[in-house]
Amino acid sequence: MAENMSLLGLEDELTCSICLCLFENPVSLICGHSFCASCLEATWNDRVSSLSCPQCRMAFSCKPELKKNTVLSAVLDAYRIKAGVPEPVKEPFEVKKKDPDAIKCDSCMEAKAVKTCLTCMASYCEDHVRPHRENAIFRAHQLSDPLPDLVERLCSDHGKLMEFYCIQHQSCICTNCLQSVHKGCEFITADERRFKQKTDLTDKLNILEVKTDKNQQVITQMKEQQIKLKDLAATRKRILEAEYRQIREVIDRDEKEAMIAIDKEQEKGQSKLVSLMKKFNENVEKMNRTKSEINSLLDQSQSLAFLKASVDLPSVVNFEPYNPRMSVESKEVIAYHSSAVALKEWITKLMEQPAENRIFVLKPEFEKSVLGAGNQFPGIPCETPALLPNPRDMSRMRSPSPARAPKTKALGAKQKYKNVNKELKDPKDRKDQKSNTQPLSSPVAQNSAKRSDLLKYGTILNFDFRTAHKRISLTENNTKATVSDDPSHYPDTPLRFSVCSQVLCTKGFSQGRHYWEIKMSSNNFCGLGLAYGRIDRKGPTSRLGRNADSWCVEWFNVKLSAWHNSIETVLENPNPSRVGVLLDCDQGSATFYNVQDRAYPFHTFVFPFTEAVYPAFWIFSNGSSISLCKLNN
Repeated sequence: MAENMSLLGLEDELTCSICLCLFENPVSLICGHSFCASCLEATWNDRVSSLSCPQCRMAFSCKPELKKNTVLSAVLDAYRIKAGVPEPVKEPFEVKKKDPDAIKCDSCMEAKAVKTCLTCMASYCEDHVRPHRENAIFRAHQLSDPLPDLVERLCSDHGKLMEFYCIQHQSCICTNCLQSVHKGCEFITADERRFKQKTDLTDKLNILEVKTDKNQQVITQMKEQQIKLKDLAATRKRILEAEYRQIREVIDRDEKEAMIAIDKEQEKGQSKLVSLMKKFNENVEKMNRTKSEINSLLDQSQSLAFLKASVDLPSVVNFEPYNPRMSVESKEVIAYHSSAVALKEWITKLMEQPAENRIFVLKPEFEKSVLGAGNQFPGIPCETPALLPNPRDMSRMRSPSPARAPKTKALGAKQKYKNVNKELKDPKDRKDQKSNTQPLSSPVAQNSAKRSDLLKYGTILNFDFRTAHKRISLTENNTKATVSDDPSHYPDTPLRFSVCSQVLCTKGFSQGRHYWEIKMSSNNFCGLGLAYGRIDRKGPTSRLGRNADSWCVEWFNVKLSAWHNSIETVLENPNPSRVGVLLDCDQGSATFYNVQDRAYPFHTFVFPFTEAVYPAFWIFSNGSSISLCKLNN
């Protein structure tokens, strides 16, 4: 009974000072006074110009946020139950999510809402929002534009506005959450969080705008670069096309001159043959006339006249007719052919190299200037391939020695060949080339080769007993040749050398690659080389390298020379005790190696071999010997 009397004594405290009735949806202002939500809104709507508390007249600069007084609502509910006062029919205190364009007033549920009170958590039309604007009681309520997301702004656990933001848990919370679950957590107001997040997003937006502008600038630059790249490519193509065209023109001119040289040799030979044929025909006519006179005398029947007659043979009878050996293989033609073969081989091997490595093959001095002591470019070899001759050496392969050949068209051919390579050499190279011409051969750059790579072409050789000079003694199954002053009792045969102490091998080669090695007891007064089978065996020109049918490298005292067709080229002497020879019949080349741990080339002959060539040897010093090595050691 006492409890009921205490509740009934609260009726005055539970009465709205505006409508003088029990509170309906009681809301509180910051001044502490409470009113019916609808009464306060109506009061402020009637006094738009003044927002103040209807009870204490506390003025508000802007419409305050109206918040539901949950404690007062709970007391009202208990009072109505104890006093038997029926609960007024009203909508529950919740705001449903609405479309912003279709938000209705929570009081009349008809008119379009113009404001949302974040304190009352309700939206009002123009009429019902007036108490919030005019009544000082609602001055502390916070008004905003109509919001469709009021439900999201309420705490799902406590039904209160989530005014704060928990930094640790990164979530919005209400005052009850702050006192319970999030007690002790660092927090800020939702507006502060919004301001901070808005600032962060604004900064990110600025960064994105700057980066977007930079990307657009780069894209524009790339488009300009595309146009520039296209122009550069077109220009580079024109330059390269002009270079290749000039190379083709130089080679075409050289080819035409080579054909002209052959035609001249043919014409020269034809002219000589025509002249000789004319002379021999005249001789035949003279001899036929004499034959007719003799036949006439033989036909006479009178013996006295026959006895008195006499016929003298014409002087042409004493002339022995001969068929001259005509050929177009002049020094100039051979020079053209040799240089063409050498150029083809060199270009082929050059083209096999990756494009980025070719400059180091063409100009080794460029490699030294760029790479220095070490290789700064991974993947680019630091040395020129062993089987690829230096272009400056190849440029000397065609022209005869000036001391032995007249300055005829052959020198012009040499100059044309130099023009082909002028882009491959610097001026110093061309100067050196001019002063070091040599016949149909070339020293090779000192680039070692693996001996195992050469042994793939290894072949077994034996000395030919039929060709050995009588000063040469053959032993060890005809694989060792020793020279002695005591002649051997060999039978005389057409194949045997009778002037020079030389010997050939039994096997000749006309195609493919072949490799053999020779061990010398002394590299003094000896020669190693190749020869055609038709080489002279009896005359003074049978010496290796002193005719057009043989090639050799020869040690004479301490001097090493390359010989062909009586033309000498002095070489740097590596003083080898073991020499390897790689014969490439298809490419027309023979390379001589100083064989040690690796094979170091010291000279190459380049010549278009027209028939089989035989390994050939010359030994002069008494007691000296050469041996054909077994290639398995």
